[in-house]
Amino acid sequence: MKTALITGASRGIGAAVARRLHADGYTVALNYQRSRAEAEALAADLQGIALPADVSDPAQARALVEAVLKHFGRLDALVCSAGVAWQGLTQDMGAEDYRRVIGVDLDGVFYCCQAALPPMLHRKEGRIVTLSSMWGQVGASCEVAYSAAKAGVIGLTKALAKEVAPSGITVNCVAPGVVDTDMVRPLGEETLAALAEETPLGRLGTAEDVAGCVSFLCSPGGAFLTGQVIAPNGGLVI
Repeated sequence: MKTALITGASRGIGAAVARRLHADGYTVALNYQRSRAEAEALAADLQGIALPADVSDPAQARALVEAVLKHFGRLDALVCSAGVAWQGLTQDMGAEDYRRVIGVDLDGVFYCCQAALPPMLHRKEGRIVTLSSMWGQVGASCEVAYSAAKAGVIGLTKALAKEVAPSGITVNCVAPGVVDTDMVRPLGEETLAALAEETPLGRLGTAEDVAGCVSFLCSPGGAFLTGQVIAPNGGLVI
């Protein structure tokens, strides 16, 4: 049975991806940093495992992949879903907050990909899916660090796809629009309602919308896609 590691899988998009890949027949390993109870409960429901790690730490990212390999003996798909956000004026952002956003949202993707590549290269197959954002494509006012990190994820995805394609590994990116999760709710109901109204399809996205894209990229149907950015955003960015 194929195994998938999903980072940031205790809630939101990561949890939806874990559920969907489990339904697709994957055995799932759920990474979390703080939300242990939620991750362990979901892992139990999906007959998988929950593994703690701060993906912004390269040693912890390596240990995370090693734990998956030790438990399951293989790693077929990596989904880099862990992410943090910070909203505010650029001049008000402290260095610690900046490093945290870049560390988790960009560095963490690099470290997890780096750790997952050796077993995939050895088997000459694998699927890597990174999570960016529409703000990584067009930028967002008052989310400069987040936008920079997510733009970096797109560049990382395209470059890595070229590097590892000869080894049978695909690397693709999913760049969601505004998705109704805990991360966006601090924006407030009024702002979210306005964003839904601006979206051509007339609603916010759901975590399941995003999980469906990840599912496709990890399925046989996604075998000839690599280096691509799939954007489930309801038409908000075209």
